[in-house]
Amino acid sequence: MNAPTRTSHLLTSDEIEHYHEHGYVIPRWRLPADLLARMRADLDALLDANQGVSRDSMFCPHIVKGGTQGLSGSNAWLDYARIPEMLDLVAQVIGPDYLLWGTTVFGKPAGTGKRVPWHQDGEYWPIRPLATCSAWIALDDATPENGCLRFIPGSHKQRRLRAHTQKDSPDLVLNQELNADEYDEAEAVDLVLEAGQFSLHDVYLVHGSEPNRSSKRRAGYVCRYMPTTSHFDHDYGSTLQARGGNQVDFSSRALWQMRGKDVCGRNNFTVGH
Repeated sequence: MNAPTRTSHLLTSDEIEHYHEHGYVIPRWRLPADLLARMRADLDALLDANQGVSRDSMFCPHIVKGGTQGLSGSNAWLDYARIPEMLDLVAQVIGPDYLLWGTTVFGKPAGTGKRVPWHQDGEYWPIRPLATCSAWIALDDATPENGCLRFIPGSHKQRRLRAHTQKDSPDLVLNQELNADEYDEAEAVDLVLEAGQFSLHDVYLVHGSEPNRSSKRRAGYVCRYMPTTSHFDHDYGSTLQARGGNQVDFSSRALWQMRGKDVCGRNNFTVGH
């Protein structure tokens, strides 16, 4: 995909300020209809090829073989993480030098999609110093009825990981839940998106989602981008896995440079490839 020549898709100064002040932003730019249609067709193919994998969270579909969960993935999902307009917007909030370290399809099936407990993403990730911008692309309309994301605006500003408790439950997508005294649910906002829209959110932002109690699926594709001033520590990923409580093994996670260079000089782009 070639870099765009126009600039009308870029975040405004107010949108950039919203991201830094509230921890997230919904850009004005959205996926073109033909691109969204291709992604939805590739989602159908991904689901068909991975009948035994939970639809609630399918990790690293951009890795063709041997990724997390033994998923049978496709290079198409790596292409979707390289959408030039989206990469431009990511650069506006985390800087010009960054890599892709993960993707996830959250399928959230109609009627059975599980609850995502209140959490911070960084509780699970071997990134030091902790930094990531997540791009959450709506492949279906996301509404309160089908379990759209919910954010606690401004909860990222303390730049700290809050206390979580491990909870192993078949009703939860994640097994780490934020302690009740670490957030105020009354402050939550619903991230309502039309298919083709996406949001960007900060790694420290407190978020979660309710079960899908509707008759409509709520699928989304998430891309994780990390500024290369930080280090994705594969060795620490092994430590996290050995401790238990981590659903994903990061010790062999493949990294892709998306823009610029590896500023810290410590990120390993051979592991997992």
